[in-house]
Amino acid sequence: MKSNHSRRVVLASTSPRRQELIASLHIPYEIRPSYADEHTPSDWTPREIVEGLALRKAQAVYEEIGDPSENAVVVGSDTIVVLEDQVLGKPADDADAFRMLKSLQGRSHQVFTGVACIDAATGQTLVRHRMTRVAMKTLSDATIQAYVKSGEPRDKAGAYGIQGLGSTLVEGIEGCYFTVVGLPLSLLSDMLSEFGIDVL
Repeated sequence: MKSNHSRRVVLASTSPRRQELIASLHIPYEIRPSYADEHTPSDWTPREIVEGLALRKAQAVYEEIGDPSENAVVVGSDTIVVLEDQVLGKPADDADAFRMLKSLQGRSHQVFTGVACIDAATGQTLVRHRMTRVAMKTLSDATIQAYVKSGEPRDKAGAYGIQGLGSTLVEGIEGCYFTVVGLPLSLLSDMLSEFGIDVL
């Protein structure tokens, strides 16, 4: 049976990067910002953080549009950077971004992204995550400073964006590239197929 393409995806996110990624799948979608609270208990593991927040974001939008007649799947996603058990979120300011990048340079860290899908008609829910290892080059303070000055680190977990200028800081990755950008597309397409949306 060919996929039900009249079903649309509702992306619970304001991230321009996630919007670009969902658009690349060529399936009907709409964007709904999610204003979910992003605070998490200090004892949560990285997996619990990204899965918990992805679900919270999706649920916030599901509560707005959930309706038995809705032919849609709500998708929420959350990404964090983890360096030796320390979770790095978005930097508070440029000094914080510099400090984060200084701690990441010359070492490997992990990027976790959680994905939650909720059927808007039935409330059926799936939550999963992926993890990718990223090795960052050894960087001089001047290079870090120049990158911080570009403004790119401001709204990004771990203070860098792999799909922008930050690509020049990364030596290599092990795992899904899109997990690092913020929406693992191969994982998402597997999850959507369980709701009757086949990307291919």
